[in-house]
Amino acid sequence: MRSMSFAALLLLSACAPAPQAEVTMARSVDDSLTGPALPAMQAFAPMPGQAVQRANSEIAADFLDLEFRMESGRALPVLTRFEGPITVRLTGDVPNTASGDLARVIGRFRAEAGIDVSAVPSGDASITIEFVPRAALRRVVPSATCFVVPNVASLAEYRALRGTPAVDWANLTTRNRAAIFVPADTNPQEVRDCLHEELAQAMGPLNDLFRLQDSVFNDDNFNTVLTGFDMLILRAHYSPELRSGLNEAEVAARLPALLARLNPQGEGLAGNPKTLSPRSWIDAVQAALGSAGSDDQRRAASERMLAIARAQGWTDNRLGFSHFAVARNNVTSNLPYAIEHFSEAGRIFRSLPGGQMHAAHVDMQLGALSLAAGEYGKAIAFADRAIPVVQQGQNAALLATLLIIRSEALSAAGRPDEARQARLDSLGWARYGFGSDAQIRAHMSEIAALAQRGQRG
Repeated sequence: MRSMSFAALLLLSACAPAPQAEVTMARSVDDSLTGPALPAMQAFAPMPGQAVQRANSEIAADFLDLEFRMESGRALPVLTRFEGPITVRLTGDVPNTASGDLARVIGRFRAEAGIDVSAVPSGDASITIEFVPRAALRRVVPSATCFVVPNVASLAEYRALRGTPAVDWANLTTRNRAAIFVPADTNPQEVRDCLHEELAQAMGPLNDLFRLQDSVFNDDNFNTVLTGFDMLILRAHYSPELRSGLNEAEVAARLPALLARLNPQGEGLAGNPKTLSPRSWIDAVQAALGSAGSDDQRRAASERMLAIARAQGWTDNRLGFSHFAVARNNVTSNLPYAIEHFSEAGRIFRSLPGGQMHAAHVDMQLGALSLAAGEYGKAIAFADRAIPVVQQGQNAALLATLLIIRSEALSAAGRPDEARQARLDSLGWARYGFGSDAQIRAHMSEIAALAQRGQRG
């Protein structure tokens, strides 16, 4: 299940102007934003995930926790997978971009994970992806952007079977069919992100782990496309050494030799297997970054996150994420404290193999804050450091945001030609990342308001 993204919620929300600041643009808007339509949508070319940079002993522990536990904490008795070729079909009100993004991710599954999977235009399929209105999905699972269910082929069928053993993953001994439900009325990037994560979970592990900085199997959703780590996990899941019905001990016994074969560079590296996150920390995450509660309650919850992370002795992604949450919740009440924690989060993320996308999100926040403070050189530097990482990570919404921050900073610094080019570069990515022209213009206006604050001092 892909939760409503903490990463998406954090985009600029932490950097929004204080209540007294204006949110509309005082300066004239250039014609790149006022014409009848914005430039054509940009799309990323297929790109393989980066090589995994961690020890096989650590990856083995991650594999077991992904495979034999669910996001709710329930244990799964056996490994399950599709035994044989897998077919995928799109149904419902399919968005224009979905078929192309499905073809690209299927190509990656075949090339990088060695899975025999293909799309079919009609008829029965192993995995049905149904596009339905967001409101219909929220009535079924309010907290989810998209989700996957076993043994059904439509949302109507799931409604009829909901709460029965037929749709309980823990009752499976093998996988025969599944359905993924995706909002039809959303932006192209969210559609693609759902295809990546939900297809991976329909075929492979069902769990998400906050400790994984290099994976989409993580409910912080900073990574939006499948990574090299994810493809390694899926390749192991479908390796000939494993099969449906094996229990955790049987899989654990096979993993050392299996990972040595699939990931020889991970042999001999010093590993640091991580413990599962306690429920108290996960509850604090939900309280700190969810929409419920007051600002004071969210700030208190983020401090609980950090206190638990420190008490657990964590030095991994969860410690960085805890600092990030503290920073996010203190921007409007204690800006120096927020910057201190953003900076510490970035330091931690950059120290972790595969943590670059998390660090790029921090740089976006710091870049926006620098823009609002009139520190244009810093804003440009933060954007310039993050942009190549985000291009590699294929996050169009974040890339567009960074380019807009860069454009506003360049304009304020008296470099209009470079500013206009950065703005034009941002627009095609914004079409993919945010969707409608109105949403793009609103997002750009928010960032322009930050620049106005910087110019006012």
